[in-house]
Amino acid sequence: MTIRKGNFASDNNAGVCPEAWQSMAEANSGHESAYGTDRYTTEVCDLFRDMFETNCEVFFTFNGTAANSLALAAMCRPYHSVLCHSMAHVETDECGAPEFYSGGSKLLLVEGDNGKVEPESVEALVHKRTDIHFPKPRVLSLTQATEVGTVYSVEELQRLGAITHGLNLRVHMDGARFANAIATLGCAPKEITWKAGVDVLCFGGTKNGLAVGEAVIFFNKKLSEEFEYRCKQAGQLCSKMRYLSAPWLGILRDGTWIKNGLKANAAAQRMKEGLEQLGLPILFPVQANSVFVKLEERVISGMHYRGWKFYDFIGEGGCRLMCSWDTSFDDVDTFLKDLSELIASSEDRRSEAPVMKH
Repeated sequence: MTIRKGNFASDNNAGVCPEAWQSMAEANSGHESAYGTDRYTTEVCDLFRDMFETNCEVFFTFNGTAANSLALAAMCRPYHSVLCHSMAHVETDECGAPEFYSGGSKLLLVEGDNGKVEPESVEALVHKRTDIHFPKPRVLSLTQATEVGTVYSVEELQRLGAITHGLNLRVHMDGARFANAIATLGCAPKEITWKAGVDVLCFGGTKNGLAVGEAVIFFNKKLSEEFEYRCKQAGQLCSKMRYLSAPWLGILRDGTWIKNGLKANAAAQRMKEGLEQLGLPILFPVQANSVFVKLEERVISGMHYRGWKFYDFIGEGGCRLMCSWDTSFDDVDTFLKDLSELIASSEDRRSEAPVMKH
């Protein structure tokens, strides 16, 4: 088996899963209506309604930045604010897109352990100021799974949902790794979305085996009014929509989206266990498909030299090792083998260093 070094940088680095590829190929036959009026898009939207067991509105965008930003723009006005964790992707990695598409809505940051928003922080910030000189809080944005690989439980989301709606806040969920969260929790998708008070979910497809594409799912259908105009104006209305929607059929029909999430999560657990056996500190609970570990600079450089690629600037220090739908245990074990050799080499150098005599 060929080991593909470099596959722990991002789950965006993975290819397209066979099921999604096959569905796209099947859609590539003859002519179909454009701009989302084709039969594939209709079928996928119905599958989402069946999956979430509710009559929701579904739209498709090319990427997560557009999905999150346009969804937030639909949920608030320019003088409103969006509350999110200080490590949320909409704050750290969207290049100001949420503010841009909303016409100026401000992101207000809250804190919480392990990348999770805490209800008390939300309540405190909402009550901090209520005067006209302060952007009025209107939306809480949650990331599931979080940027540090943790997962909100059903109970945590229910508590947040109850508090936020009591404060007249709407709830947006950035679900770039929603599949990984469901794979961890083993619950029905409705339990951590609309039943927990989530108004809009941005369901990630790219990180779950698609070539491109995210689904924006409105459980609060009133918020979706004229959302298609937002998509069009933002350059997110795909003319040949079937190529954006049909791959979803491949991963939704037979539960491939869950299988992909389970496989990525399992690889992350194996990575965590291997790192712990090497005596390395794990920085956050491993609950989805990423592992954050503290490595010495010399070891990081050595792993990069051996061909492994991973980020060392995401989260609160340390290195992020991201597993994908196609990450195998062989990939993990080879990484751990190289890492073990470098750690041993580093320890040997320290033991051989001359002792200075005074």
